[in-house]
Amino acid sequence: MGEHSKRKTSDVMVAALENEKVEYIFGIPGEENLDLLNSLRDSKIKLVVTRHEQAAGFMAATVGRLTAKAGVCLSTLGPGATNFATSAAYAQLAGFPMMMITGQKPIRKSKQGSFQIVEIVEFMRPLTKFTKQIVDGDLVPSLVREAIRTAEEERPGAVHLELPEDIAETHTDAQSFPVYPVRRPIAEGKAIAKAIEMIHAATHPLLLIGAGANRKRTANMLQQFVNELKIPFFTTQMGKGVISDDHPLCLGCAALSSNDFVHVCIEKADLIINIGHDVVEKPPFIMQIGKPPYVIHINFYTAKVDTVYFPQHEVVGDIANSIWQLKEGLNSQVHWDYSFMFKVKNTLEEHLLKGSDDDRFPLMPQRIVADLRKQMPSDGVACLDNGMYKIWFARCYKAYEPNTLLLDNALATMGAGLPSAIAVAILYPEKKVVAVCGDGGFLMNSQEMETAVRLNLNLTVLVLNDNAYGMIKWKQNVAGFPKFGLDLKNPDFVAYANSYGAKGYRATSSADYSQILHDCLHHVKGVKLVEVPVDYTWANEILDHELPHMVKQLRSESEAGTGISSALANSAPPIQTDYE
Repeated sequence: MGEHSKRKTSDVMVAALENEKVEYIFGIPGEENLDLLNSLRDSKIKLVVTRHEQAAGFMAATVGRLTAKAGVCLSTLGPGATNFATSAAYAQLAGFPMMMITGQKPIRKSKQGSFQIVEIVEFMRPLTKFTKQIVDGDLVPSLVREAIRTAEEERPGAVHLELPEDIAETHTDAQSFPVYPVRRPIAEGKAIAKAIEMIHAATHPLLLIGAGANRKRTANMLQQFVNELKIPFFTTQMGKGVISDDHPLCLGCAALSSNDFVHVCIEKADLIINIGHDVVEKPPFIMQIGKPPYVIHINFYTAKVDTVYFPQHEVVGDIANSIWQLKEGLNSQVHWDYSFMFKVKNTLEEHLLKGSDDDRFPLMPQRIVADLRKQMPSDGVACLDNGMYKIWFARCYKAYEPNTLLLDNALATMGAGLPSAIAVAILYPEKKVVAVCGDGGFLMNSQEMETAVRLNLNLTVLVLNDNAYGMIKWKQNVAGFPKFGLDLKNPDFVAYANSYGAKGYRATSSADYSQILHDCLHHVKGVKLVEVPVDYTWANEILDHELPHMVKQLRSESEAGTGISSALANSAPPIQTDYE
């Protein structure tokens, strides 16, 4: 190919991204990205300019979370690139495919000494699956293909490419690589057979649905598995909605790691069939050596052993296929007994209604959750930041479809709620989208209100205002420390929203909140912010005192004989098994 047919490396980079079906790039370009920025000018990829790189990273990660295709974000060198750190960790820990592209000073000659230069490739190494500096334009297509492949391959995560400005302006005749589908390996037959034997032998088998089960094929197969075998299930926070929370066999969400109704069922179980959960997400229960239940780990990859998690058996391979193989080999057993679990479920359902119609003001979190659930359609998406309210949404907000309650229980960072809601509103403009933030988390990326207004998005932002860092304040109290260092003085959120060109509202009663919420979701278009004064005092009393007391009582009512039956013990693999 002659010199006249060569293209600028930045053009080849954009073509490689187009070849990967990238639709959006979120970020803030800098001087070192100007060639790439110019190449994007004529691309079908839409550039979404944000007000902070961290928010751009959260948006890209959310695109990856919802589409299973790597979301892409862009920054300049130095401070722009380091601002990606939290969103890189967010994507990496939660398993969201996300690609970061950062600029850099020229590498073939010095331009400004060490001004703004940070070793970003090494900086990104512990936060990503793959990080590389592009040193030759000829390598761009292969590096983009490898980065995207790595980001999307199970377990998904963050990747990074650094494009120095002098490399971006060079010319190359490199061409994009074809993208071929890859079939995942399936679980070995002996592993499936052993899992079937263990499940048949169990008396109280129970299904756990984790974040890794949130794949379209897996969700469909899980629905068939549960409906045919009638095995009850519970979810982690990030597994909510994979099967609808209103399914008659749903025992709720492990919003806490212990002392909730679902943990009574877990303790009654002699076998947990764990679909797609790993130890990166906050544990839904704590395993103890020598005590039930046994655990079968079913995932794309082997279990990471931890003091809280050490499964007795593993089924490793494509999860959807593993579930199908299990379904084909299993039969409902007459000795499976769920009578006590269903009793606990009934108690749970009654308790979840407590406070849902409470008229006190400031509002109780249960009322906030209940009214939002009533107003949202089944496919509406609530995007949670992190704070005290997250526990109540995880416990009380029923997710009827996958990816309709987006929360982070891996990095559990504050500041992600609004950016993730913006990404959802961009991807699905026809859906009702609500960002649920605390006053603390909202102000960590509230500047993105301007981004939402500029993009003419239809989006509602709830700011639950307790004038404090409420989650830590609760834990400070539980730990017996005196109150100190966690109270805040907030701006006028209504005026703040209006200053961006959004529409600001403040609830002045529980009835007022319900009406404003209805109007924002069904009548008022554009970006809306609703300040909702919230009081966690009574809700915290429930978590600290009432709930542990009720759980203790249920435990005392559990039938004698809970433990590992001899049949299940005999069916489990010996401590050292030779599968060859």
